[in-house]
Amino acid sequence: MLTIKQITENTDAVIRGLEKKHFKNAKETIDQVIAFNDKRRSTQSILDNNLSEVNSISKSIGQLMKEGKKEEAETAKSRVAELKEVNKTLQTEMDQAAEDMQNLLYTIPNVPYDEVPEGVGAEDNVVEKMGGMETELPKDALPHWELTKKYDLIDFDLGVKITGAGFPVYKGKGAQLQRALINFFLDEARKAGYLEIMPPTVVNTASGYGTGQLPDKEGQMYHCEVDDLYLIPTAEVPVTNIYRDVILEEKQLPIKNCAYTQCFRREAGSYGKDVRGLNRLHEFSKVELVRIDKPEHSRQSHKEMLDHVEGLLQKLELPYRILRLCGGDMSFTAALCFDFEVYSEAQKRWLEVSSVSNFDTYQANRLKCRYRSGEKKTELCHTLNGSALALPRIVAALLENNQTPEGIRIPKALVPYTGFEMID
Repeated sequence: MLTIKQITENTDAVIRGLEKKHFKNAKETIDQVIAFNDKRRSTQSILDNNLSEVNSISKSIGQLMKEGKKEEAETAKSRVAELKEVNKTLQTEMDQAAEDMQNLLYTIPNVPYDEVPEGVGAEDNVVEKMGGMETELPKDALPHWELTKKYDLIDFDLGVKITGAGFPVYKGKGAQLQRALINFFLDEARKAGYLEIMPPTVVNTASGYGTGQLPDKEGQMYHCEVDDLYLIPTAEVPVTNIYRDVILEEKQLPIKNCAYTQCFRREAGSYGKDVRGLNRLHEFSKVELVRIDKPEHSRQSHKEMLDHVEGLLQKLELPYRILRLCGGDMSFTAALCFDFEVYSEAQKRWLEVSSVSNFDTYQANRLKCRYRSGEKKTELCHTLNGSALALPRIVAALLENNQTPEGIRIPKALVPYTGFEMID
């Protein structure tokens, strides 16, 4: 959530940033926020003056009674009673203005950094880097949904029977490959200094608001209505909320956490060839990185996270590219985001496998996640997160890009985890 200080001190820059994200009615919305804030502040000022007057008059009443000035004392009492009634109304007005302002702030996305490209959608993203090994496949190469059937790795129809579309059943070496990737990703994160967390996979409403999934992505989340709990779309939500309403010491930063969880997304409106097989699921496995840092170090943290994800893709021997997302394709909460995509040779298309984002103070302001600096001042932290990595499309690319006439080859880095070199 944007801070009032950000909005009032840099109003024009905030509006320009929101327009870069194609946020409708940016100027009108910011003007309304400022109006609510002005109303809250002016009402607060009147209320403070009235409370000061009540205190002053109340102190004088006893002295007036001692001096026998009963009539003046009664007049003073009447004035106090009158002010108290006025103050009740002022308090209600101030609380309402603050609530209206807060509710409106929740609907406003983060302001992108200057280096975020202009653009409306994915076609306007900037390719920062390409890497990995080029793949040469047999002429009769199969897409992963046919490979999983051929080698009995994943049963999509069985998932439909048990739950519905988008909930596959992994079997045999398919299940082993999933577990191998999870352990590989977690071990690599641990080597990089991340503390592993095993969080709940359901969260309360406050947690959803804390990281910005609510109210923006409410329609994409599975809601357990009886208990008012949400299935997590990413481990970012529970792990980042560990630091909600927490004041950290400067020496604790940066905090580096990682977590493996199942993730749940409704993906409403998704259809067509791009959602076949593992391309888009409602339930999937993911290892997530979360960092909490000081503002002046968050850029370095972001770079370290990008390097970490790139290193994973290199070890998996997959062709990849890194995209700097344009304003129109960025998430609601991000100030700067890079996507990693792997190339699916059999499908002839790029598949997104990670987003690595810097949220600046946006989430921290919602979370009230602060740190105490050397001057003993409390300041908002910066939060960052990134997939390292999401499994479904990694599995799709591994199966498709490593198919041979003898079977599917397992990358060397994964063999110690799978216990086999070939799926045949």
